[in-house]
Amino acid sequence: MAENVWSYGQAFGHLVGTDLSGWRVEATDGHIGKVDKHSDEVDDAYLVVDTGVWIFGKEVLLPASTVTRIDLEEHTVHLGLTKDQIKNAPEFHSDKHLADQQYREEIAVHYRTGGPFGSGPLGGPTPV
Repeated sequence: MAENVWSYGQAFGHLVGTDLSGWRVEATDGHIGKVDKHSDEVDDAYLVVDTGVWIFGKEVLLPASTVTRIDLEEHTVHLGLTKDQIKNAPEFHSDKHLADQQYREEIAVHYRTGGPFGSGPLGGPTPV
């Protein structure tokens, strides 16, 4: 693995310690929700995004490496993911999955490979 999916990497505009709660979240093809929770922990950075009515109130856990840009003026987090990649992520329940290492690996694999959509934003191989 060339990159830790639980790190911000080259996300332009990320400032450690910035409270992203409530910020707008944009996929490559449009708005998906708002940040509910986030972590800046080294090698354990993530966003929990509340998708609201877009996918029936579902929350999703997104590794920090899926973030491509943070707009500090517009309070918007931009992702290198499509709506479909996010919509088809493994189901997430904060109270059950946030500290579950096996679930975290499932999420990492989903975003490395792009889930059912082929090569992901993190440079993973296309599943066979």
